Amino acid sequence: MKMTYTQKDLPEMAEKILKNVKSKVILFKGSMGVGKTTLIKELANHLGSQDTASSPTFAIVNEYEIPDDLIYHFDFYRIKDIQEALDLGVEDYLYSGHFVFIEWPEKIESLLPEDAVELYIRMGMDGTRTLTIDI
Repeated sequence: MKMTYTQKDLPEMAEKILKNVKSKVILFKGSMGVGKTTLIKELANHLGSQDTASSPTFAIVNEYEIPDDLIYHFDFYRIKDIQEALDLGVEDYLYSGHFVFIEWPEKIESLLPEDAVELYIRMGMDGTRTLTIDI
């Protein structure tokens, strides 16, 4: 599934993503600054979070409450190796049954569940984003 969007389309994109994914583990792939965290913020809002979602670049993981559930938002950009993720207990999060949104999942690829959904974001020359969902 492939969709092109702009900033104003984010609420509609969040709804489409959540209607089409079949896993609560969602992997966000794309270059630095392409809008992964911005899309995650919109997904958290759409799921009913009252928390202000922000990049967990330094904390590695942020937790957001939503009605009757949780979202764990990871950013693995800064980890040095897979052992660092294991030391954080990432496997417990991945198989918790809660939403898990992961930026830079390539860093922990061997740990990811088979049913995780991959989202690829690319920025166009005109500032639009193209989202490809591997469902």
